[in-house]
Amino acid sequence: MSGAKRNELKPWLKQQWVIPPKANAGFVANMEDVLALYTQPYDAMRPVVCVDEAGKQLIGEVREPLAVRPGQVAKQDSEYQREGMANLFMAFEPLGGKRQVEVTERKTSCDFARFMKQISDEHYPDADRIVLVCDNLSTHKPAAFYQAFEPCEARRLAERFEWHYTPKHGSWLNVAEMELSVLARQCLDRRIPDQDTLAQEVTAWKQDRNKAQIKANWQFTTEDARVKLRKLYPTIQVQ
Repeated sequence: MSGAKRNELKPWLKQQWVIPPKANAGFVANMEDVLALYTQPYDAMRPVVCVDEAGKQLIGEVREPLAVRPGQVAKQDSEYQREGMANLFMAFEPLGGKRQVEVTERKTSCDFARFMKQISDEHYPDADRIVLVCDNLSTHKPAAFYQAFEPCEARRLAERFEWHYTPKHGSWLNVAEMELSVLARQCLDRRIPDQDTLAQEVTAWKQDRNKAQIKANWQFTTEDARVKLRKLYPTIQVQ
């Protein structure tokens, strides 16, 4: 009887999931392009840098939390105050073990362009070109530079990057998304009341990770994809 209850259909329940398209040439072309980048050896003059973004709900306390005491855990009131949203831009160099995180109020094209200028001119000024991996958001385009800067500066910045895009419904291919997940677990899984506090906490987390030079050990290859994800590949009709 208990097994019947476990197997009972619950049509009112739904689970949200990113479902990749089947037999989609565009998907596999972008996927294999990104996978090929991840197999390249480290090159300081052409660093592979992955960029992504995430939001953080700012939440303030209504009543002062109670600190840990002998025999008692820390306590916080179930009531809280919503303080708006903040955005976090993440740039992660998987082979270099470096990441940069910027807290912003919004995530517009201009915000993205200003963050990318920091990446270019402050963090990789000596690189010949920055090999960029990002998703297909409309703001993640060279056009963003032209919305934020004068044409000459916009052109200079656009040419500093070699643009590569993960496929639609394939954001798992962006290593920066994984690093944002680590950030969420290690630093953001608590109430943070304002943008300044968020920036301080994120900076401390970033500095610790960079000091330890924590890299990404990417193992999934194009050969793996052609076997394990073969349903994504179009069927070729022999003439």
